[in-house]
Amino acid sequence: MARELPIFPLPIVLFPGAPQPLHIFEPRYRQLLVDCQDGDRRFGIAYVAPDRAPAVDPAPSAGDVGCVALIRSIQPLPDGRSNILAVGERRFVLRRWVEREPPHPYQVAEVEEFDDDPVDPAEAAALAADVRTGFARLARALDVLTERAEDEIELAPDPQLLSFQVAAALELDAAAKRALQASRSTTLRLRQLAAVLGPLATDAERRAAVRRRAKGNGRGGRHPQIEHTT
Repeated sequence: MARELPIFPLPIVLFPGAPQPLHIFEPRYRQLLVDCQDGDRRFGIAYVAPDRAPAVDPAPSAGDVGCVALIRSIQPLPDGRSNILAVGERRFVLRRWVEREPPHPYQVAEVEEFDDDPVDPAEAAALAADVRTGFARLARALDVLTERAEDEIELAPDPQLLSFQVAAALELDAAAKRALQASRSTTLRLRQLAAVLGPLATDAERRAAVRRRAKGNGRGGRHPQIEHTT
């Protein structure tokens, strides 16, 4: 079903269930925040490229995919700016821009929300297990490389939510993230993530092994020549 939604164009690909902190400072988006507080606390985040010309006002196109953002908390600042925490809900397709009288300072679009198509539960569960394994390998290796133990991410038991969670956590380019966001197949998304996680985890484990050897070179210090090879 179509609905009207305030749109915040950002160089961000938001996934359902993913938290998104934002700093609100432009006057038009301050007004969007006020209007959201008076309404259902929801707006849409739609991707725009970060390397646009400074004078160009960013605007997604009809047919682009975005994600509904629900405002969880607001921290007002003394000068009128705000820090907010939003979380992704359902994805949407932007159908058309809406003209209102009087006009809003921000853009409003008619959007159509959508979910993933039904999948075979057994296939989704098997793929989800592969994704969990790959993500755990990557996280362990990154702990070694960053030399700090990160808080362990509690992965969602539901395959669809897991696919969104891992897609949001991985540092992928915008095109890859947008393709994952737009996909309506949980199994396809999980299969693509498993294919990405395998090489990422293997490479991170290789570099983590080098780091361990460098730190254990007989004096407990690092070995510049070994680390340089990474």
